[in-house]
Amino acid sequence: MLDTHTRQTRNLTVDGIAINVSSLPDAVSSIVSAAEQGDNFSVCTLNLDHVVHLQQRPDFRAAYRRARFVTADGFPIVVLSRLLGLPMSRTTGADLVEPLCREAGKKGLPIFLMGSNKHTLAETAKRLSERFHGLEIAGTFSPGPNFEAHSKEADFAIDSIRASGAKLCFVALSAPRQELFASRCLDELDGTGCLCVGAALDFIAGTQTRAPQLMQKIGLEWAWRMFRNPRRLAPRYARCAAAVPRLVARTIPQIFNARMRKAA
Repeated sequence: MLDTHTRQTRNLTVDGIAINVSSLPDAVSSIVSAAEQGDNFSVCTLNLDHVVHLQQRPDFRAAYRRARFVTADGFPIVVLSRLLGLPMSRTTGADLVEPLCREAGKKGLPIFLMGSNKHTLAETAKRLSERFHGLEIAGTFSPGPNFEAHSKEADFAIDSIRASGAKLCFVALSAPRQELFASRCLDELDGTGCLCVGAALDFIAGTQTRAPQLMQKIGLEWAWRMFRNPRRLAPRYARCAAAVPRLVARTIPQIFNARMRKAA
């Protein structure tokens, strides 16, 4: 087994956050193992929008630091991992849900769906149950539009998740609300993994359309989303683009050190 120092040097670190899951299969196996052991944990998927939030919000940074598993979501982050010599594959929240539900059905791990709206959750639950034999959906909860991680509504959500007996909870809210809520759950649940999955449940229900596979593979999913909703997403992606030079500059020392170690 690798010691802590060795694991850290083999991870890409972005603004102090170690991306410690290199691929979708790695993520699924690690999450299922933790759920079977009855652990409390959270899962975050790091993209450029999250990098911007990390720079601006100490509470968001603290939530990320508490996450057991962090994947590389943004394509620029994947590119940086390859320059570091630790190639990672892009793994989004939307990528995680169905493979995990397949394994949850096989291994008897009940799941909970949280986020979006009641119609979307009902349709998502129906479709997942049809696709994955043996999958137990222990409960669902759709919070209001002003949901906050520390509120009476969040208290109710946590009580509902706890009472359901779910081992995995898919939290489909926007950042940073989902990450802050998942972090709070680490202190108040017992034996439940909370996964921050963004729009994943809407994709499954068909209430939103995800970018074609080709655009996902070449790193242009953001362009697809912006084209479909420019008023909401153009400002976000402008902030993300502005964050890239700083991200690269802060990663260069890691890349240089990694290549020096490899050459030694």
